[in-house]
Amino acid sequence: MAIFYKKSIYLHHLEQALRGRAKPGTGMDAIELSVFASRIAATCDEMGAVLRRAAFSPNIKDRLDFSCAVFDARGQLCAQAAHIPVHLGSMAYAMHDLVTGTDWAPGDMLVVNDPFLGGTHLPDVTLVAPVFASNALAGFVANRAHHADIGAHSPGSMPVSSSLQEEGLVIPPMLLLQAGEPVAATTDMIIGATANPRQMEGDLAAQISANRTGIRRLAGLGEAMGVRHFSQGLFAVNEYGARLARESLREIPDGNYRFRDVMDDDGMGGHDIGIEVCIRVAGTCIEVDFTGTAWQVTGNINCPLPVTAAGVYYVFRCLMPEHTPACAGSFRDIHIVAPDGCLLNARRPAAVAAGNVETSSRVVDVVMGALARAVPERIPSASQGTMNNLAMGARRAGRSWDYYETIGGGTGAGCRYGGLHATHSHMTNTLNTPIEVLEMNFPLRLLRYQLRDGSGGEGQHRGGDGLVREYEFLEPATVTLLTERRTHRPWGLDGGGAGAPGENWLSGRRLPAKTSLEISTGERLRVCTPGGGGWGNTGIQRPDTV
Repeated sequence: MAIFYKKSIYLHHLEQALRGRAKPGTGMDAIELSVFASRIAATCDEMGAVLRRAAFSPNIKDRLDFSCAVFDARGQLCAQAAHIPVHLGSMAYAMHDLVTGTDWAPGDMLVVNDPFLGGTHLPDVTLVAPVFASNALAGFVANRAHHADIGAHSPGSMPVSSSLQEEGLVIPPMLLLQAGEPVAATTDMIIGATANPRQMEGDLAAQISANRTGIRRLAGLGEAMGVRHFSQGLFAVNEYGARLARESLREIPDGNYRFRDVMDDDGMGGHDIGIEVCIRVAGTCIEVDFTGTAWQVTGNINCPLPVTAAGVYYVFRCLMPEHTPACAGSFRDIHIVAPDGCLLNARRPAAVAAGNVETSSRVVDVVMGALARAVPERIPSASQGTMNNLAMGARRAGRSWDYYETIGGGTGAGCRYGGLHATHSHMTNTLNTPIEVLEMNFPLRLLRYQLRDGSGGEGQHRGGDGLVREYEFLEPATVTLLTERRTHRPWGLDGGGAGAPGENWLSGRRLPAKTSLEISTGERLRVCTPGGGGWGNTGIQRPDTV
């Protein structure tokens, strides 16, 4: 995580209050705005708590692979919980198109997972619901959760794919609930596509409950404040976020800053797939231009533009003051250019399952690499640069199961600190699946879960170490690996060494970065995750870590 200045939020708001109103015409002073912003942020937290406690699948209730947010009546992001950056950044970019042009009514709830119509990749199913107060549309709540089974032929619904249709059920924006009642055709279509309908039904019900919780809280707040004052508050939050963002963006020196990195491969024969960026800074106006990036590929590492935007927004959010609201206003002056049809602005029907998880991580790397030339004291070396996606399961009569997880690794060191060991970084914010949960729910035994000592890059400050996670299969299963940084290491800065590349092994046989295979009872899969890059030159050269 980038180092950025901290100022007491209470002192900051006191200063704002002494200067007068937070924003002319909003009717809120700074203290009132602070309380209002905290209330809508707390609504997101409560939605997340409901979703976690009501969900059926370990992927949601244990790994916390979900996100919740609040939007205004135009679809502008106004608040979000500290959930998954790739979910929320992409929703911030795409929600306007989802909510405009629809004749909303109380009790309606829309469902979507189409990556080219506001989604990220097919396992991430999003539910959007309007909030009405005093019979007027006041805003929206939304949550997005990862479903391990979304109807792909490959268990875990993260296949090594070459088209969107291979990745599972594509859900265009459509009503899941109408006036509070389930739309049978939509529900049957989604649940019927899965191998474990009970789990899907339970997780969808949890998502519905989370949105209903958000609706109750915001509708109550809107009724108490009055819809006009409530809407002014949402506007003021975004204006406040924009002002704080501009203050931090002014600290980046004017100029053009370039960086290039590559994806290892696309799983379909393409290798060393380049991502280039030029960040142009002129005052508080930031243009992030990906011209020069490779065109979309056959494999599934392509990104819809909202996923690319999520990576960009995340990096700049790390440079802003900690109390900056997580809202659309905070990203207002950041403009993204990505040629139509390139890897980072792919066209339908490109496969995108790994773009959301792997390519988004590389977007972060290249944006941070470019900014390291502008503000080197605030940017860390590369973190592991992969989510180490592992999907598995089986399709047998009476015994179908799906499982998916991401695996932590090392984070990059900075000019004042070393990297963190064995943690999820950047675009993912999930937890690991506890060993007890894994073994209780699936025919697996975890044999090893440990730090990968020495995998962090050398330097004045060392990069964080990755980890080793080894599974024994108690029944035959189909396994898919979608991983990166197996060839190209996480880079260091200011002379720091690169982190060790990751490795995938099956019973002593080395596996490629992206593969799908059948595994027999008793076989062992070992995933060794990359370390983070080091910072600062020590003159020490270390051998490759095995």
